[in-house]
Amino acid sequence: MFMDPAQVPELAALSDAWMDIRAELLALSKEYFIAWPEKSIYDGNWTVFPLYKFGQKVEEHCALCPRTTDAIEGIPGLLTAGFSSLAPGTYIGPHFGYTSEVLRAHLGLLTPPDCAIRVGPETKSWTPGGLMLFDDTTEHEAWNRSGETRVVLLLDYKRDPAADVRYPDHVLAYGQGQ
Repeated sequence: MFMDPAQVPELAALSDAWMDIRAELLALSKEYFIAWPEKSIYDGNWTVFPLYKFGQKVEEHCALCPRTTDAIEGIPGLLTAGFSSLAPGTYIGPHFGYTSEVLRAHLGLLTPPDCAIRVGPETKSWTPGGLMLFDDTTEHEAWNRSGETRVVLLLDYKRDPAADVRYPDHVLAYGQGQ
């Protein structure tokens, strides 16, 4: 189920800076993107450029994207952030997130037609500079049926910035690599 991103005023910095964020994305070399590690949930080519992994800053990547880093670091309880890229024809099957202690936001950057995400019973398409906010413990799936790459800035942050968030060990293992 989608939520109103206006309920989180700190997310407005993402919308305000979206064109700068997109420019930093476009300046990146594709070699920095890595395959999403949970290969069993998708078909096609889903890659990511991590900026934060489980609360740890990826210094080299953040240095390449200073405006993006400024925007995301203003979000209390930030845990994970990065560019999420779906190549044409990629399908992420129905799945659930790992903890209800976080919320997920997407900022649309490269948003061709025929790309969408379903969260629970509701389906939405990304728009340039548009924000989506949802609880990823609700079943969700996403697809890119276009002939172009779709990229969003994906981030997870704590519902309660002071809370400790516990992920399953196998999920934390994903954060150990680049």
